[in-house]
Amino acid sequence: MVEQVTLYRAPSTVADAGEIAGWLDDRIEPSVDVRERFTATRADDELAEEFAKTRVLSPYDRDTGNTMLGIVRYEQRALDSPEQAGGVIYDGLAVQRLLGERLPDGERGLDHLHIVLTSRALGTWGDHDGRWHKRVNVLGQPALVSVPGLYEAPAKPESYYKEKQKHALVSGDTPPREVLESQVEGDFLVEDDPRTTDALKGYVLQAFHYLETGEGFCVTDGCRLANPHRQPGVIDAQLRDPEFCSKHNDLYSP
Repeated sequence: MVEQVTLYRAPSTVADAGEIAGWLDDRIEPSVDVRERFTATRADDELAEEFAKTRVLSPYDRDTGNTMLGIVRYEQRALDSPEQAGGVIYDGLAVQRLLGERLPDGERGLDHLHIVLTSRALGTWGDHDGRWHKRVNVLGQPALVSVPGLYEAPAKPESYYKEKQKHALVSGDTPPREVLESQVEGDFLVEDDPRTTDALKGYVLQAFHYLETGEGFCVTDGCRLANPHRQPGVIDAQLRDPEFCSKHNDLYSP
């Protein structure tokens, strides 16, 4: 049984850990506390190189890691100033392990769930298709919730990719993301979206639900515990009523 939940702030101010924790606290029995960014308080001299070892090198290459001096220095800068980092995907399970090794002594049991909001893009390897897939969250201890994953992991509406292809055929290049987002109809989340905090609440609850019950994602569309693969499904699940399916409403309705 989970008796305590700790949520670590993200570098991005668009993800309000305090608001997420308050929402979660209204829906679960264990108390929820908020701590500063995990890597700001738990980093050590080896962490930059450890992150370098988890970098995804290619979408279709299972092997990870590049510990050349320049890469390690980049990872150190990313730890010191995370708002300046980006454009890299990390093996989510490997990151989970290296952060798990740095959990505070006496807090590593499954009775104390740690949830880390992160500005890093995370992926998991798909044996079924031989490629990496971006994820919004990685469940377990500690659980990881990726802020950029919210925008990047679920596929955008089909109209987005059609507009991107049309622009490429006409001009020969890919239009800036901001141009595409302004031209495409349909509701989807974009970088620094003001709805980010609300959308992340369900993904944080998923971390608690998994550790508490052993159950994975909900199969019912529109439930906060669902794991939609497309952005319109994320909007339905995380930002529209009702919050939960009938089964999970009994557990988590405030």
